[in-house]
Amino acid sequence: MSNWTYAFTRLHAPERGFKQFPHGSFRQANSCGYEWGLSNLRLHGWNWGWNIVAYFVYNVIGLRIPQLTFQHSINRMFGGHLVRSSLNEFKSRASRIYCETKAKILDRIIAGAVIHADETGANIRGHPGYVWVLTNLTDVVYILAESREGETVQQLLRGFRGVLVSDFYAAYDSIECPQQKCLIHLMRDLNDEILNNPFDEEAKLVTLQFASLLRAIVATIDRRGLKAHFLRKHLREVDRFFRFLKRSRFQSEVANKLKQRFERNQERLFTFLQYDGVPWNNNNAEHAIKSFARLRDIIAGSSTKKGIEEYLTLLSVAESCKYRGVDFLDFLRSGETDIATFARPHQPSRGGSQFGIR
Repeated sequence: MSNWTYAFTRLHAPERGFKQFPHGSFRQANSCGYEWGLSNLRLHGWNWGWNIVAYFVYNVIGLRIPQLTFQHSINRMFGGHLVRSSLNEFKSRASRIYCETKAKILDRIIAGAVIHADETGANIRGHPGYVWVLTNLTDVVYILAESREGETVQQLLRGFRGVLVSDFYAAYDSIECPQQKCLIHLMRDLNDEILNNPFDEEAKLVTLQFASLLRAIVATIDRRGLKAHFLRKHLREVDRFFRFLKRSRFQSEVANKLKQRFERNQERLFTFLQYDGVPWNNNNAEHAIKSFARLRDIIAGSSTKKGIEEYLTLLSVAESCKYRGVDFLDFLRSGETDIATFARPHQPSRGGSQFGIR
């Protein structure tokens, strides 16, 4: 019998290699005498160890496997009798355990030097909702909100003093901190304008001037990285670009619209030239949003608000593990609830008594 099998099936009597403990629980005793201890979750007359809960979370959150598929697979492979309500309780139990983990992730993000932010829609049993994502290079957190209004993100970022990287959604503008707008978003919009107006030479001129400026900056980043010491030299070119816009008197409506957009966001387009480690795009947040989008496809609008919040707690843990290079399943099984602690090299002990894992 494998290390997993005892966690999946109801054990009526001790088998070879297993010891029986009070309350009908079992621990596998390896030949070296090491015991895999598990605290039980009793549902529908069955004892379920933490390993099955961890394995369930890993499959549904980490691998985006539908709950029904997981239920059928486990029952078929191990002869178990997992029912849907047990899986929901697995999810609820795990989210309660990692609620504090999510809070610590958010605290670390807010205390950091850079935050990437984005938002997307969510379906709460047929009712619209929104999920906000805040991330840096090591942590990700997902927050559910009933609307896309800026109050949610403004409240979350209260006290943040670093640089906020985002798209051009107006809700971010009122946040009092240095900001960097995603220049990839801007380039997409410029390209769309050119495609929609192929004979507008003035719009082409604005786009080419900006593209030339950005190309030179990206070349420096490729050679030197996101270091302000090397990037500040481009501030003169930035000034030259905005002087070009200021003195230009365009006849084209499209070109004037582009000019107004540049001038309106002038203080938020090239912030990254003055800070170390601040990207010129919001790819990090967009990548995190895609992780939720894949999970959203699995949920398919069937979850309640409470259920989605549980999913987001566990997804915050899963994605933060991925960003830190930590195996999600190993972290779940470890008994540790702080990802930063678990990720430290040469950690003397990763065990946690609350799961009964030793």
